[in-house]
Amino acid sequence: MGSNSWPLSLQQAIRTIDELLECIDVPRDALPPLDLSPDFPLLVPREFVARMEKGNPADPLLLQVLPQAAERSVVTGYFKDAVGDSNASKTPGLLHKYRSRTLLIASGLCAVNCRYCFRRHYPYDQAPRSLAHWEETLSYIHAHPEIDEVILSGGDPLSLGNNKLFELMKRIEQVPHVRRLRIHTRFPVMIPSRIDDGFLQAIREMHKPVWMVLHINHPNEIDLALSNALTALRKSGVVLLNQAVLLRGINDSIETQRTLCNRLVNEGVQPYYLHQLDRVEGTAHFESDERLGVAIIEQLRSEISGYAVPEFVREIAGQPSKTPIR
Repeated sequence: MGSNSWPLSLQQAIRTIDELLECIDVPRDALPPLDLSPDFPLLVPREFVARMEKGNPADPLLLQVLPQAAERSVVTGYFKDAVGDSNASKTPGLLHKYRSRTLLIASGLCAVNCRYCFRRHYPYDQAPRSLAHWEETLSYIHAHPEIDEVILSGGDPLSLGNNKLFELMKRIEQVPHVRRLRIHTRFPVMIPSRIDDGFLQAIREMHKPVWMVLHINHPNEIDLALSNALTALRKSGVVLLNQAVLLRGINDSIETQRTLCNRLVNEGVQPYYLHQLDRVEGTAHFESDERLGVAIIEQLRSEISGYAVPEFVREIAGQPSKTPIR
């Protein structure tokens, strides 16, 4: 796989609306009203922009990252912490919502700022920034033998360099009752070169199973570079799952979901969850009808293999698991 080019890709990511629209030949007046000074800044790698259809203001990849004025609308029932992260915080950077697994906010940095992000208001400045600062968290995991799985999330844990990331993972792996580690990441989708030789070698040196949950919402996100990265991960022993979010006008059709699920399983990635939108402030314009999501899943079951059909779920703050929607 690639060399250490991914930090440069992140450094050169697009951060202004004008530059983004220039890259894809879309005039501003062809788009909905935009938020030109968003509180949640625009960030999108050029590798992802290259997959957008030039001249198409309705491109499904563009709409996921484009700051719209609708984000400033105040909508009843939408909250800064819609999924109850604050109540689940046990130590700085550690969330313990579900009995047998806990989640670490390994980094506040992402490879992309998705406009529907459920952690767009999360206080990342309170999360640990070095291994020394993780000692309280590691002590908590040691003290709770019911925890058999640790999830690295964020932000995006792959925004950490390999040395820092795997030093943390190996410390977690040393906890006897932790049986597996899970990485939640969108980095391979945004910047496939992140799956470099050093990352793959370190994965192969792990003693406990590593699962990776990707976040791919649309089949157009899968290109040759991502396909190669997924193949390398599978060959290194990583189990690959995908979770997507049902997004209005982006992927809320049977055609798009059928194509996405088939492409995922062809790449060795199992569709895991299709999430109903978390009702976070600034995201209401992305919400699709829940009944449409149910109908899509029912139609998928009649058309494709059962293992290719994700479970349609909602996260409800305080519940002991994701809540299936049927």
